[in-house]
Amino acid sequence: MALADEEPMTRQEHRSHLRRAALSTGAALTVVAAIAGSAPGAGADSASTPGTPKLKLIAASNSVTLDRWEDEGIYLDLGTYLTVDNAPFEFKVTRKSYKDPVVAKQVLRDGTTTKTKKLPAGMVKDFSGLSGFLNVTIKNAAGEEVAKTKGTYCPNNAAGRIRPDAPATSHYPESCSTNPWTLGSVWGVENGWASNTSTVDYDNPVDLPAGEYTATVSVAKKYRDLFGIPNDRPAIKLTVRQQSDEGGEGLASSRSSAHHGSGHGGSGHGTPSAQSAGGASHHYGPRGADAPTPGALSHALQDRGTATHLGDGRGHTDGSRIAPALKPNAQRPTGRAAVPADVPKPDLRSLPAWDIAITDGEDGDVPGKDYLAFSANVWNAGPAPLVVDGFRSPGKDLMDAYQYFYDADGKQVGYTPTGTMEWDPREGHEHWHFTDFASYRLLSEDQTKEVRSGKEAFCLANTDAIDYTVKNANWHPYNTDLETACGEQNSISVREVLDVGSGDTYTQYRPGQSFDITDLPNGTYYIQVIANPEKRLKETNLNNNVALRKVILGGTEGARTVKVPPHDLIDAP
Repeated sequence: MALADEEPMTRQEHRSHLRRAALSTGAALTVVAAIAGSAPGAGADSASTPGTPKLKLIAASNSVTLDRWEDEGIYLDLGTYLTVDNAPFEFKVTRKSYKDPVVAKQVLRDGTTTKTKKLPAGMVKDFSGLSGFLNVTIKNAAGEEVAKTKGTYCPNNAAGRIRPDAPATSHYPESCSTNPWTLGSVWGVENGWASNTSTVDYDNPVDLPAGEYTATVSVAKKYRDLFGIPNDRPAIKLTVRQQSDEGGEGLASSRSSAHHGSGHGGSGHGTPSAQSAGGASHHYGPRGADAPTPGALSHALQDRGTATHLGDGRGHTDGSRIAPALKPNAQRPTGRAAVPADVPKPDLRSLPAWDIAITDGEDGDVPGKDYLAFSANVWNAGPAPLVVDGFRSPGKDLMDAYQYFYDADGKQVGYTPTGTMEWDPREGHEHWHFTDFASYRLLSEDQTKEVRSGKEAFCLANTDAIDYTVKNANWHPYNTDLETACGEQNSISVREVLDVGSGDTYTQYRPGQSFDITDLPNGTYYIQVIANPEKRLKETNLNNNVALRKVILGGTEGARTVKVPPHDLIDAP
């Protein structure tokens, strides 16, 4: 968000702006009371019901400037927030399986008891937030309505404090998951905090020419009635500023190397279910090479830690960690390798493939061939994180890898050798990969092996929140990007962690990773994702490590197509 009298940003500054906005959230919220004209939560009943949050829509500024890049439109981050007073604004969102719909329950805490209230059908369609929560109407200088949009509200989005006596850090996760295979989420805004109501749909920018506008923002009536939100309608002066695209690539093309649900929002997963390679440009998927997947808008504040909150403590699903700090051990483990039978272990589970497309290969692939590319995720259902340390002998190109085990107090109680880590020098990687974490195969209709992907070494990172309702789920995983997880070429030790509740998404678009289907006949196939294929990692359960996704190949050589049928209720090609 930029004020109208600020100097224009460069294209690169604008690209990083949406990812950095949370860092200034606290500053923006310091002006909330003056802009709103009243104290946070004003407009609701003066008599507060214990455990029931008082909510109010406010604008952090009465004017914003948004940049329009050539042929891209604008993305509406208008700087409106939902303030929360009296009690946390909290939800638990789950589905039993991919055959079942998503169910959302509001969690009401009064300090001594906890109650839940199921939300009406249609308010939550997936794990990205409250659907159709925000209404935005835009009028031009002549007062004519020129655009109207509805927005999904993620309570975890870009939150900050509105009172000095509010918890210093947020107990809740930092974003809402948009991974199609998410099973459980927790959303929340702390008492005395506010969260940004805007989301950015990168696939649907608003087409507004440069000029002056007025944007009026309001909460949809069904949510006002349900949560007792006053019918405030902040009006914001909007300046749309045209920017030149000197480098030939604007914000949209920069997303090919960025994109969490997640994560984690705005995933860029919208690959058509039937696509021809003939006219398609290179597609790098939501993670590019090994680039992690950022959220739809800026994540919440960068502060780490857990606020005091009912339910904190070991054994609760609250972000408690079993593992110690992510800093790797200073030296190799000594003594006899052992894995106590009763020690908590991770549970690695594969998810079906998605983001499936036909390509003509990437730089380094064989020209003239047809490739089937896809995204895949392996996640950890817990109850313990996967912790792997690598140690390098001087002059060696490999690290020896060890898996560590901890008791409930975080004390290391065992370890076992578990293969190697290798340095990947290719552009887009350039970090240490843990070998044999997962493998991928394309199976014929009778599920015999046909083609095997060359991708079997991975830098582990917590790119997607898959189920934050499982025991010991860490709502604030640290290593969500490769810079924190995978080391440098001159590293002598590396620690890679896959936290409880999180998954690691890779897109198989790099050379040698996608399936060469040039000589495969048309017909039905299955993409198979296998976690821990050599069973080197110790887990609680090895029977949930394989996932299949049906695909139907068609077309002709050089113009192959793929159709991806829904998987139960999940229609994510």
